[in-house]
Amino acid sequence: VQNAPCSAQSLDAFYFLQVRDMMAKRPEYLDDIPKMPDFLVALRPHTVWEKTPVKLFCTVQGNPRPIVKWYKGGAPVDPLSAPGKYKIENKYGVHMFKTCTLKHHTYKKLLFDLNSIEDDVKRVQSFKSVDNQPQFFDIPFLQLVLLILSNTVIHPSKLEVTLLDRFKVSFGVEGGSISLVCSMVPVLFDDEGLYTLRIFTKDGTAEHSAYLFVSDAAPSAAGAPGAPMSVKAYDINSDYVLVAWKPPNTVNEAAISGYFVDRCEAGSDTWVQCNDAPVKVCKYPVHGLKVGRSYHFRVRAVNSAGISRPSRKSDKVTALDDAESQRLQVIKIEGRYDIVIKDDDLEGYVTIPGEPTDVHASEVFKSYVVLSWSPPSPRGRAPLWYVIEKVSGTGAWQRINTAVKLHSPRYPVFDLQDGQKYQFRVYSVNLYGSSEASAPSEPVEKVDEDGVPSAPGQVIATRNTKSSVFVQWDAPKSPKNLMGYYIDGRVVGAKEWFPCNHKPFKHTRFVVHGLIPGETYAFRVQAVNVFGLSEESQESSPIAVEPALATPSAPFGITMLSCDGASITLAWKSPKHCGGSKVNAYYVDKRNADSLVWKEVNQSAITERTCTVENLTEGTFYEFKVQAGNMAGVGVPSAPSAPMKCEAWTMDEPGPAYDLSFSEVRGHSLVVLWKAPVYTGASAVTGYFVEMAKKGSSEFVTLNEEAVSHRYLQATGLEEGATYVFKVRAVNASGVGKASQLSEPVCAKALPGTKEILASVDEETGDIFLSLEACEICETSKFVWSKNYKPIGDCPRVSVSTKGRTSRLTFTSPDKDDLGRYSVVVTDTDGVSGSHTLTEDGEFTSLSYAIRHPVVPLKHGLNYEILEKGHVRFWLQAVKLSPSVSYRFIVNDKEVTSGEGHKISHDVATGVIQMTVDHFTRANEGTYTVQIHDGKAKTQSSLVLVGDVFKAALKEAEFQRKEHIRKQGPHFSEYLYFTVTEDCTVMLACKVANVKKETTFHWYKEDDEIVPETPPNVMSGACALPIPLFSRKDHGVYKAVLGDDRGKDTSVFDISGQVFDDIINAIAHIAGASASDLVLQCTPEGIRLQCYMSYYTEEMKTVWKHKESKIASSEKMRIGGTAEMAWMQICDPSDKEKGHYSIEISDGVKTHTRTFDLSGQGKEGINTLSRLNVSNQYRGRVVGGLPDVVTIMEQKSLSLTCTVWGEPTPEVTWFKNEQEVASTEHTKVTFDGGKFASLVINQVTPDDSGKYSINVRNKYGGEFVEITVSVYRHGEKIPEPKLGQPKTPAATPGEARWAGLVTERE
Repeated sequence: VQNAPCSAQSLDAFYFLQVRDMMAKRPEYLDDIPKMPDFLVALRPHTVWEKTPVKLFCTVQGNPRPIVKWYKGGAPVDPLSAPGKYKIENKYGVHMFKTCTLKHHTYKKLLFDLNSIEDDVKRVQSFKSVDNQPQFFDIPFLQLVLLILSNTVIHPSKLEVTLLDRFKVSFGVEGGSISLVCSMVPVLFDDEGLYTLRIFTKDGTAEHSAYLFVSDAAPSAAGAPGAPMSVKAYDINSDYVLVAWKPPNTVNEAAISGYFVDRCEAGSDTWVQCNDAPVKVCKYPVHGLKVGRSYHFRVRAVNSAGISRPSRKSDKVTALDDAESQRLQVIKIEGRYDIVIKDDDLEGYVTIPGEPTDVHASEVFKSYVVLSWSPPSPRGRAPLWYVIEKVSGTGAWQRINTAVKLHSPRYPVFDLQDGQKYQFRVYSVNLYGSSEASAPSEPVEKVDEDGVPSAPGQVIATRNTKSSVFVQWDAPKSPKNLMGYYIDGRVVGAKEWFPCNHKPFKHTRFVVHGLIPGETYAFRVQAVNVFGLSEESQESSPIAVEPALATPSAPFGITMLSCDGASITLAWKSPKHCGGSKVNAYYVDKRNADSLVWKEVNQSAITERTCTVENLTEGTFYEFKVQAGNMAGVGVPSAPSAPMKCEAWTMDEPGPAYDLSFSEVRGHSLVVLWKAPVYTGASAVTGYFVEMAKKGSSEFVTLNEEAVSHRYLQATGLEEGATYVFKVRAVNASGVGKASQLSEPVCAKALPGTKEILASVDEETGDIFLSLEACEICETSKFVWSKNYKPIGDCPRVSVSTKGRTSRLTFTSPDKDDLGRYSVVVTDTDGVSGSHTLTEDGEFTSLSYAIRHPVVPLKHGLNYEILEKGHVRFWLQAVKLSPSVSYRFIVNDKEVTSGEGHKISHDVATGVIQMTVDHFTRANEGTYTVQIHDGKAKTQSSLVLVGDVFKAALKEAEFQRKEHIRKQGPHFSEYLYFTVTEDCTVMLACKVANVKKETTFHWYKEDDEIVPETPPNVMSGACALPIPLFSRKDHGVYKAVLGDDRGKDTSVFDISGQVFDDIINAIAHIAGASASDLVLQCTPEGIRLQCYMSYYTEEMKTVWKHKESKIASSEKMRIGGTAEMAWMQICDPSDKEKGHYSIEISDGVKTHTRTFDLSGQGKEGINTLSRLNVSNQYRGRVVGGLPDVVTIMEQKSLSLTCTVWGEPTPEVTWFKNEQEVASTEHTKVTFDGGKFASLVINQVTPDDSGKYSINVRNKYGGEFVEITVSVYRHGEKIPEPKLGQPKTPAATPGEARWAGLVTERE
């Protein structure tokens, strides 16, 4: 780099541009540059009277926003210490302090900035009032002290705080929301952790903590990993940051192969991927940032299944040179002014920078190496950038950043070769030149420094609560910069693991929540660092989810049930927490209400929750307390009861019911149960009333209008989620007694995972049973079954069995006495219970009988079918058969076995049982039965085959037998049938099989053989006989005979009746579709309407109409046709014949219609019929001389001559088979004098046979005359048309053209 020339003017210009650029960028930095707290508007002095309210205002600024506190006389002002006296507000940076009873005091305001450590001196105004004379004085504001938020001193208030409700351990889904005390939307893995609510009071603190678990959201692709978390940017420079994150847990997904890092400028939604290939470690250096711009970063994990959802974006970071602030010096003048000086100003007039120092690799990984160095000193008096060079071994130095200007002393290098060592050196460059190279770095090789940690040590799981387990483990022997641990669990017996946490946990102990009570689990742990996850630890020993053993909590709700003046009967409620084992003992203490000394009531344990305390003094007040005990010991005593007076009860009404409990708590209903009162009053208890109220309400509602005699009641119509309390009153003949003690509040909400009782029938034994699967259970839990809420005792008709979480009540011998309401309660749970009412509907009884007396179910009963060769197959199909099935066929009361003439078999896979009779005869008439035994099940099916049913089966069998014999030789696979081709030729067709070259095929009509022009080819598998120009003459019986040395076969087809009509309709369908529009033709007799079509025969159903009226053939209107067309002749037309004409051709399904409008065309036009008469008078026509048919022997000459006439002279054209005849030596065409037309054929041959025609026409019209010529050989009979001869097409081209001209003229 060469030094550029320098002058004072250029430096001034350079600094001017630099300052201008920095001023332009200043607004971008304002939000990110820290700023010390300051008063924009300070407190001002006030003059007020004593006991007069006053307000103090001030405005503050600072970044981040300062914390503001008010002080009075040097002590913090606490508004709660004197409610109503002080009021503090803060709106948009304006702070207000109001006092209502002013005395002489000084008020100060402190600003606390979390980032500033500078001292600041402010002055605040204070005031006092003495003898109604205002006095002013100032107090210096001391030092501004740095406070860390988490260590801020919170001065206690005088409030006593009790946590009435607590948030529970919570489970959220990534991307959703969760509500504890605050709401977080969306909640991500970063939010997982322990949350604590802490309230500071005068006597200490009250707090509650709970863990928030965040599970995986739905992956972007099946099997893709979860999102990374805790994305942060470190080592921030002007164009470089180092992004780090924590890896997600992978339990059942494929291992993570790398990560993509994305960046986004603040204020934009556009994310740009920073790395082209996934980086394998949880760090990535991002370079190429723009100085002064703010950025967010996020990370996505990659595995073989796809890419994860993106992580939460990082906090905003601004690309600024961290060394800039270190090169500033602040000099204070007179304690009031600050002068800021750059180190550059103290370097002297140095333009070329010094060389960088301390070049080293700060990050070394397989993927990249990050080079770091210290900036030069001096830096020169111009913007600075760096040039980096590398060398490997003894090679030459190579520049790395050829296209990048580096402004920060960090640079990531990616393209280093594995296994090679490199050295690096750095140059400092500005516009004046380049420094010397720095000292080379130490050799650097691109290798992973550490790798993943070793696996954690022994994992131990112990009891914690009924839905959680405490897991602890030994730290790995090689932690290698450990980030934390992931804990996985699985149900014992299951293969798949589930994650217990989704954010690395830093400690070696963890409480796994959300487990199924009573289920058994195993756990494992993985260690996490920047390189990923370690190997899994060994599994813990299986552990059942049960509460840790402890003494029970205190009983409560002590109440008096009865008193006789010398004793009191007590009852109490069970402890809310049993301590993980069954409560099996209670101990009662008593004392006089005016004494402090407690005395034991019972030395031995009481197992029930009632106790009669005797030897009391009548009229004395007593207090009682109760302790509960379990296998862990005796728990704490209850709170003393209310004083109870030992006074005999003498009222006639009954005493209170007691021990209210609940069962089957659901969203809209529950069952209340209670025990009968100990004191019954003057007569026996006859019923009970139940009252209900919402918690906190005193308005009780009686649920039953009439007293119930049993001790339970179902409350319905509850509001889901609402909490209720209940009380019960007993009734006797004297009236309603005392109300019971209020029940515990109960929430109308089912337990999570609650299942109802299932009523069904055992598929193997046929026993009716009731079954309940508990949603939670513990080791001490028991299933207690009741009928009508009374425990079921020993009963031979029922049995109870329990397996795991499911209990079954089985009715071995059901009876009508077993009908009723059955319920079950799972003890030592939060109220798992259910009920089911058995009614006399017969459904289960029928099913039970069907299972105990099983029947082999059949898909199809016994049936028969006729097979080839005339064999008859009798078969049935069962829904299912076992390999051990047995069966037998019985015919006319005799068992038939498999042998000669009978084949019996079965197929277990399809369930088919069958018997095949080879030769079915009249002797086989009768009843057929199949009897089946399959294990305990059996069935039979019968088929009666007699009378007409048998005769039909026998006839079909004989036919199939004959068919089999027939098919041994040549035969018809399809018998004769007809088709019609597009040219309306009728084809009699058939298909043959099992033929050979020697097989013969003959056609017959009425026993006369037909020899078609094309011999039939039996080897093709199909034969056809064409019948051209089909008409009534083709009536008759046609026969095809196929034969060779193996036999013969015959097919007969009768063309008559309906078959004939079907053929005519098929012809009409094709011909009608091909029919042309009606055309007008002039004739000597008048005019003719013609319709050309593929084929026409008078047997076709055609109707001519005039003005929608059907036309009958007459002398005036003659109807006819040729093979090519249908026509209608109008002789001597007149005005009556004017109008609309149509022809209808019906094929039995569809009618084809063609029309022609024969009408005048306006006043100025000549009458249509008159013009036709003129045309008829002067048109070209054949006057005479031509025969209809000519028969001539070969080698003779044929002369066809006729006289033609027309005015003007007509044109003459000859045709043969629709093809125009040209004049040649063999065929000579002449037209003499405009009158005589001739066609001479010299030495005719059979090839000259055909249909000849002459077309004579002029501008008024013409005529078309046909002649049929037949040439026969010498000695032969005059030939007749043969079957199979192709017919002549419909119309000549000339005629069609002329007809079109006539139509246009008309």
